[in-house]
Amino acid sequence: MTRSPNVTWQNGTLSRAQRWEMLEAHGATVWLTGLPSSGKSTIGAAVEERLIARGLPSYLLDGDNLRHGICGDLGFSRADREANVRRVGELARLFADAGAIALVALVSPHDALRREVREQHERDGLSFLEIYVNTPVAVCASRDPKGLYARAAAGELQGLTGVDDPYEPPASADLELTPDFGVDAATQAVIELIESSLPRAAGASTA
Repeated sequence: MTRSPNVTWQNGTLSRAQRWEMLEAHGATVWLTGLPSSGKSTIGAAVEERLIARGLPSYLLDGDNLRHGICGDLGFSRADREANVRRVGELARLFADAGAIALVALVSPHDALRREVREQHERDGLSFLEIYVNTPVAVCASRDPKGLYARAAAGELQGLTGVDDPYEPPASADLELTPDFGVDAATQAVIELIESSLPRAAGASTA
């Protein structure tokens, strides 16, 4: 990420370790990537609900929702898609730094940009878990809750990822989910990944 000129980083009075200890939290970013209508948001929302029930601060950063506000000025050109991923990555990093588990549901079609966000987290000492929601384009098109694939087929929509714009699968995702999982099994698989990666998640209350 670039920064504005003539600015200086302002440190707070709390270290991250102190903040997390006081909150009994462990921040991280869980990044769900895949084609439109692959199930990212559905799985992310289910994971968010499970984590909150355990008393773990969590928040779903849904790609469409963010384009209603913080990313609303961006279109779908290559440059704007890259800016979108970087912006959401920085937002997720701030959530994670604060001690929350940021659940990102974002197509994020370019592997290099996702790796860039991962590397930014790792440089900052934050956990980043990439989950590939590997749903074939035919299955996504059969769901089509937003009507995107139908519009693309009718020639009304250009640049739909997976149709006439490429999607680059992760080279080394931390978890890959296929339609065979179903929502409940996929949610459980993500929870288990989080538990194995974040110590406080494993010890959280399940009541």
